[in-house]
Amino acid sequence: MLIIFGGLPGVGKTSVARELARHIGAVYLRIDSMEQAIRVSGPVSQPLNYSQPLNDAGYRVAYAVAEDNLRIGRIVIADSVNPLKLTRDAWLEVAGRAQVGAVEIEVQCSDVNEHRRRVETRISDIPGLRLPTWEDVVSREYQPWDRQHMVLETLGRSVEQNVDTVREALAEPPHNSALARK
Repeated sequence: MLIIFGGLPGVGKTSVARELARHIGAVYLRIDSMEQAIRVSGPVSQPLNYSQPLNDAGYRVAYAVAEDNLRIGRIVIADSVNPLKLTRDAWLEVAGRAQVGAVEIEVQCSDVNEHRRRVETRISDIPGLRLPTWEDVVSREYQPWDRQHMVLETLGRSVEQNVDTVREALAEPPHNSALARK
């Protein structure tokens, strides 16, 4: 199974996705980590600029690594902003090629002030990664989801509560689950 997390920076998706991966023993793929590794992988004499855009390089690497792991029977959790229909469709294509099911989860923080506070107080756990500012977050292109998916609200809920919600939804038959209701 491919579990695809998406949501704006600072909503809590990495905390939930990482903890879910621990609970279920899944392969965890974080686009931020992959993109930062690409940025610093240039020749020593000319390392890539830490802030330069990578377009879709991180996503393409993640799609390939996800597909490889899905084909050998692993559960894969993809953690990325996943802001466009194009990226969301590409994740589903990965699952299709690997002939596994996919679950899409959009993580949100419905209180703008709390979301901003989270963005402005975060500390990067990836060496050299420049975190987005609040202005970066609110000006980012983020297309509305146009298909059924799970929406996970992080406001007023602990990481563990959100992990439990996802695990319960994953355990339900598809026609009855929270994944099918949204």
